[in-house]
Amino acid sequence: MPGITKDRRPKKPVVHCVGSRPPFEPQSRCRDVSALQAAEELLSKDDFASAIRSFFQIPVGDDYVYHALASVKLEEVQRAVEAGGVGGRHAWYRRSEDGQPLPSPPQPDVEAYISIFDPAKSAPSALKSFRSNAKKDSIRLACATLLAEKRFIHPDLTQPLTIPKLRKPSTTNTTSADTHPANPYLTFWAWSCRRLQWCGPHPTTERVRMAHPVLPVLMHHFGCAVPSREALEVLRVLAAGRTVADLGSGNGYWSFMLRCHGVPTLAVDNEQSLWRANWVDDTVIDDGVAWLRRQEPAGGRDLVLLLVYPVVGQDGKGEFTRSLLAAYTGDTVAVVGTQNRNGYTGFAGMTMDQYMEQEAAKDCPSSDKWVRVAQIPLPSFAAKTKISHTAA
Repeated sequence: MPGITKDRRPKKPVVHCVGSRPPFEPQSRCRDVSALQAAEELLSKDDFASAIRSFFQIPVGDDYVYHALASVKLEEVQRAVEAGGVGGRHAWYRRSEDGQPLPSPPQPDVEAYISIFDPAKSAPSALKSFRSNAKKDSIRLACATLLAEKRFIHPDLTQPLTIPKLRKPSTTNTTSADTHPANPYLTFWAWSCRRLQWCGPHPTTERVRMAHPVLPVLMHHFGCAVPSREALEVLRVLAAGRTVADLGSGNGYWSFMLRCHGVPTLAVDNEQSLWRANWVDDTVIDDGVAWLRRQEPAGGRDLVLLLVYPVVGQDGKGEFTRSLLAAYTGDTVAVVGTQNRNGYTGFAGMTMDQYMEQEAAKDCPSSDKWVRVAQIPLPSFAAKTKISHTAA
């Protein structure tokens, strides 16, 4: 039957960005240096709404409603951006003893945090500098200590997983296509850190329940987590030529970026969530567990399993993650998510690394014991904590 394959429901026409005129096309847009530079210029003026419209080719007057943590329109978000930190809008950091807001970190500390994910820098070296140059008792020191404590590379893999910095980037986020595929999400994320006065996750981050209105827009256009060059390259090295199965791929940004880094990737999603932008046009629309069971060999034994921001369910027990591990028969799992115990994007009562160490073997019959091989920080949004965890 036309439009139906073994692995997916009937195909629907892929709209890469709802309302874009002319139609947004991810591959060509990310190769368009002038388009990236135009967005960067608008962001430098804190004109977030215009930067989104410019890059995604959305006409002025667009009234699309972004439903996520809140329901917002672009112009409403722009007004929130222009309001700055009035009324505690940028109160991301709290005192541990009483939860009262701390003064926002100085801009040099924000820039030092952003530099950790700069493709032109070595991530481990930038993190070391972020910590060693922090003032005593500062927000920066607390953030740097937290990130350093969470970072881990298995001793046997130190050399292959040390990702070299880029030599000659032509702009902040763009070089020639063969050395550094454009990553526009990183550009928008870096701007959000500067504007929202965010220098990374803090020990008190779990206490902060608010988020800024820019987040729903960024999530709709790019996804829930920003892929850094280090994370993409670590996945490329660990995949070692194998195909990555991006289960719960959402709008496909991680699949898109992995492919840009030369990693064969399959995007699978049940379309439970709707996105304004879609980055790939071949997403398999299916339940992840059912899809894994139909693979040959069964359970995806020859695949790398990637879970980006897996929602654990209303009870916080992580049924989605557990069921996928139970169905998976391979030996390499990468999880991108929050490093907290919020019961939504992280297990209630444990972090992802704790789950993999303590309970994953019970859920996954293919391994008696998972070995953590890499755990690296990812770019975090204001009041959110992102980390990439890989076990094999």
